[in-house]
Amino acid sequence: MDAVDLSAPDLLDDPYPLLARWRADGPMLRAQDGRWVATTHAAVSATLRDRGMGRIWSDWQPVDQMEPFNTLHRNQLMENEPPTHTRMRRLLAGAFAKGHVERMRPRIERLADALLDELDPTRPVDLLAAYAEPMPVFVIADLLGVPREDHVRLRDWSQAIVRMYEQGVDEEVRGAAVRSSEEFAAYTRDVIEQRRRHPGEDLVSDLITARDAGGGFSDDELVATVILLLNAGHEASVNVFGNGVNALLAHPDELARITAGEVPVATALEELIRFDAPLQLFERTATSDVEVAGALVRSGEVVACLMGSANRDAAVFGDDPRTGADAFDVSRDPNPHVGFGLGRHFCLGAPLARVELEITVRRLLERFPGVTPAAAPPRRPTWVLRGLESLDVHLA
Repeated sequence: MDAVDLSAPDLLDDPYPLLARWRADGPMLRAQDGRWVATTHAAVSATLRDRGMGRIWSDWQPVDQMEPFNTLHRNQLMENEPPTHTRMRRLLAGAFAKGHVERMRPRIERLADALLDELDPTRPVDLLAAYAEPMPVFVIADLLGVPREDHVRLRDWSQAIVRMYEQGVDEEVRGAAVRSSEEFAAYTRDVIEQRRRHPGEDLVSDLITARDAGGGFSDDELVATVILLLNAGHEASVNVFGNGVNALLAHPDELARITAGEVPVATALEELIRFDAPLQLFERTATSDVEVAGALVRSGEVVACLMGSANRDAAVFGDDPRTGADAFDVSRDPNPHVGFGLGRHFCLGAPLARVELEITVRRLLERFPGVTPAAAPPRRPTWVLRGLESLDVHLA
């Protein structure tokens, strides 16, 4: 059996045939670089849930050059384990619990309507550029108390930083990530200082209150947390929307089940997340010797969890051509996808993401139930974060 090539060109356009072959080879394989690769739903789930598998940050080299990027990640919730992770997650969960998600619902409804009002139904429209991309940045900006008009800068910084999560990045990508990390951090520090002087009903103000009361976030952790929320809130939402609506347009019978009212958008949304996963790979590092799906993962070894592969596992989702793992079935329920992760690193923003995406998709289909594709959508040249460059449609 050949070692898994996680930089294979076949992963960019349509990774699922290759992922299926890897699943057939076994639940735990070896990559060419020595990492373990979890291919099945059971192996991915076990890795994500096992307390002996953590997120262990390793600084990018050379450290002096990469320090702005490293600082952001070293101080993030996502890149830490207990007790630091426990403290940071408790603080962030407490801030989210103050009604921010429900308070955002009517704002998201109004924002969706305003963005849709600006679309011209007489000509092809790029739904990503005109609707999906500004939406999550506006939502997170409102949540954090950040000016909406800065959304282009926020998006550009975010995209430059997350490009580092791909396989085999070059010096150009590294340089852009460092510059964006510096600029994003400086911007965020200014926002935090403004909220400290003039607190409001926003998440940053709540996080500052926890920080200044003692036992809260350090200054670096507060900056990293705000940037994490902006990055995660933007990248994941745009890619779920783009991949999901593209799947709906490619399956008009399934789209018709939603527009006819047969299937609620909230139910269909879970299939949009599962069918073409926006996050295809997520790593864990063994903090002790751990057995996963019959493989002994030694302390210090890394497991690359193939999330998109887990979401296409026939052992969980069936093999019926109409409703099985490779079928697009908007009524699938239950739908135990791993799109938001599992275990202690389960996505804390999942409730907000579900509200935002349900409203975004529902409002679009209520306003333009006859939406059809105008051109084949080009893929972004990445696969770990899988998304589209554009999504041109006819609205009527």
